[in-house]
Amino acid sequence: MKINIWIGASLVIALSLNSCNGKSGSSNGDPPPVPVTVDTCTLRSVSFYDDYPGTATALKEVGLRGQVSGYITGIFFKEGSGVMEGQKLYEIDRRQYEASYRESAASLEIARENLAKAQRDVDRYTALNNQDAIARQRYDYAVTDLSNARSQVSLATEELEKARNNLDYSLITAPFGGTIGISQVKMGDLINPGQTLLNTISSDDPMGIDFVIGQSELSRFELLEKSSPATGDSTFRLVMPDDAVYPFRGSIMLIDRAVDPQTGTIRVRLTFPNPDHDLRPGMDCNVLVMHNSKNPEIIIPFKAVTEQMGEYFVFLVQNNLAKQVKISLGHRIGADVVIREGLKSGDVIVVDGIGKLRDGAEITLGPSPAQSNHPQKH
Repeated sequence: MKINIWIGASLVIALSLNSCNGKSGSSNGDPPPVPVTVDTCTLRSVSFYDDYPGTATALKEVGLRGQVSGYITGIFFKEGSGVMEGQKLYEIDRRQYEASYRESAASLEIARENLAKAQRDVDRYTALNNQDAIARQRYDYAVTDLSNARSQVSLATEELEKARNNLDYSLITAPFGGTIGISQVKMGDLINPGQTLLNTISSDDPMGIDFVIGQSELSRFELLEKSSPATGDSTFRLVMPDDAVYPFRGSIMLIDRAVDPQTGTIRVRLTFPNPDHDLRPGMDCNVLVMHNSKNPEIIIPFKAVTEQMGEYFVFLVQNNLAKQVKISLGHRIGADVVIREGLKSGDVIVVDGIGKLRDGAEITLGPSPAQSNHPQKH
């Protein structure tokens, strides 16, 4: 029994000696400090652009439809070209409308002659009636004939105006200057009044850009609308579908009357000069709206941010330890990001070397692991 006790004691002493001889790193067995680079949070005034998807829209657009029936007998434009206000575009067979106009004009002339004759009769019979030289009934008939003649002139005048309008409608002109599209009818096609779409004309310059904002942003845009920045102002910019920045600046034209109750959004329309017709109706683009921060904000390099389960964190340096803190992100500005919550001016955060950090890890200032693995070339 004594022999076994002595052997056990000997093993404990041997293990202790081996442990003391083989230890490395810190005395308590913790991992060595992680080399990192840090940055100090400071307040800065920032300006950046908020990005909204937008759609180009013509400020004036109309579908051309005939107001009289008939066959197309003339097309006087090049499809897709610019047209001027009042320019002749389509002709509907005018022969029947010209004949109707001539007939109505002749009827009006006859009605006027009858009115003149009836007026002469009344004038003559009035003098005779005053002298009791004519039967009263004869005078009454003359007055009635005059009233009827006046009604006939009025009716004939209305018929002539109607015939004139139909004749004018048989020639379709551009209601305003703009670009005309592809014709929906060809020579000889029969059109029905008010139904057959002939073509569409849209204005070119300026061009509208529509986009939607959240109702929480409404007060901000109302202030922008009241300030009415000039067209040359940089508050509103535009990015084209090929990612090129549109060379002209825009301004607010209007804010829609109501918020969509289902989406909580409201439509805003900007206007942009379009002298080169680069903007076309229906084109997708991105609207950039300048956001000038009223108060200085905390801005840090975005590479210092880590994400876990949809939440964002940084490592805050306190007493040579890395403490993981939750933050709320604002707008991205290039390689930096605005911090809404979680940090204050003067806080020191880890920028490089966060790959091997854990909450509460000891750190040392020095080259990050990425830098040490890629020494500079001399």
